[in-house]
Amino acid sequence: MRLTSLKCHVLVLAIAALAMPMAALADPNFWKHEWPETDFSRTSVPHWGEVLSGGPPKDGIPALSDPEFMRVGQEGRIGDTEPVVTLEIAGAEPRAYPIRYLTWHEIVNDTVGGVPVAVTFCPLCNSAMTFDRRAKGKTLTFGVSGKLRNSDMIMYDRETQSWWQQAIGEGIVGEMNGVKLVALPTWMESWAQFKDRHPDGLVMAEPAFGRRYGANPYVSYDSSSRPFLYNGELPPHNIPALERVVRVGDRAWPMTRLADVGLVREADVEIEWKAGQASALDSTTIARGRDVGSIRVRDKQGRDVPHDVMFAFAFHAFWPDGQWMLGQ
Repeated sequence: MRLTSLKCHVLVLAIAALAMPMAALADPNFWKHEWPETDFSRTSVPHWGEVLSGGPPKDGIPALSDPEFMRVGQEGRIGDTEPVVTLEIAGAEPRAYPIRYLTWHEIVNDTVGGVPVAVTFCPLCNSAMTFDRRAKGKTLTFGVSGKLRNSDMIMYDRETQSWWQQAIGEGIVGEMNGVKLVALPTWMESWAQFKDRHPDGLVMAEPAFGRRYGANPYVSYDSSSRPFLYNGELPPHNIPALERVVRVGDRAWPMTRLADVGLVREADVEIEWKAGQASALDSTTIARGRDVGSIRVRDKQGRDVPHDVMFAFAFHAFWPDGQWMLGQ
């Protein structure tokens, strides 16, 4: 579901659903021709009907590995307000992974400061999480399965063919079922904000794929009333389904609250909001998206904390008993 519109893919899926029983669509036997090495007997998915096709097949969205980088001063194509995922690891030069590339590839397998990492972005949940790729004594390489659960990307690892839920960083099918990846403290900010702090830093170079980098294939998605391919409960407290929230652990702060006050100190964290970052899911061109601001989350010692800026419906789906930090 990338190149045309969401409506086209909804129609395709509706036709497919009419052509075969839903029980077959939710049966792992239906998927085994594509996933012959995946152990579907080991899963934490409560009902297979939660797993849906997002449109492309396995690897139809090509994840990247070992990308090339250039110096900040050499990059002239990225707009100042465009979002990037910033990764700062001790002993390594700071790196920026532009959302203009992650929108079309969703996963980047990289090694930074000797740490194997997976930088991930699920456009349908606005979830940008970075994980250590090491699990159970193996260094994993991640790809895009083409499947969704609660509208969130299901990743897979090429070493064991296990499935992983991107938003929670946990194995949900196969040998790695129940295994949790270590989340790293990365954050989304504007290209200008990264450049200001790291004028000599590194930025991922444009991949050698024929994609419309810089364009947004999900025009006005974050203004929709309902998420794509999601049938779960909507968020409580009259929070719009596609409002951004800052998730730290099992707590969520609405972005509208943070934008109003600028700085919040609660639950042992400090969350700072700054203007200047464009939504990647608004205008036809990412750089022209409306300003949604940038977030930085730190603990009491000033250290960056792993977090996510995701849509409210996704937080509610994966943390149904989570705490909503609404203030007074």
